[in-house]
Amino acid sequence: MRPTQPSKGPSQRQLRVGEQVRHALSDALARGEAPDPALDGFIISVLEVRMSPDLKLATALIMPLGGKGEKEAVQALNRNAKALRGAVSRRLRGMKFAPDLRFRIDDRYDEAARIEKIFAEERVKRDLAPKREAETGQDDE
Repeated sequence: MRPTQPSKGPSQRQLRVGEQVRHALSDALARGEAPDPALDGFIISVLEVRMSPDLKLATALIMPLGGKGEKEAVQALNRNAKALRGAVSRRLRGMKFAPDLRFRIDDRYDEAARIEKIFAEERVKRDLAPKREAETGQDDE
């Protein structure tokens, strides 16, 4: 029996299928194939689709245009997941089944902005600045 190795991230197949699902889902949303009127007021970007290792679950990271109404958009999309799954399955080629869809807000940009704000703080800049001796190449003796 071989020891298990830590996961190295998604496989090439997961990435490829995730991208196919992202394109199919984006197309379905752009054409208004979700029957919920709550989605009529939203223009939704599908930024990434993460596939489970067995390709049965797709988690779509979305962001409504302008970043407004995020919670409402996710709720409406999750309510319409079955209809969107059908729309996606009609567009996918070479797959035995369409994955179940789950929707989440993509908060990576918020996290990146938070980290940038931390790096901009004076105390952090001071800690990250190279020491004076290293800059001049001299030792204080």
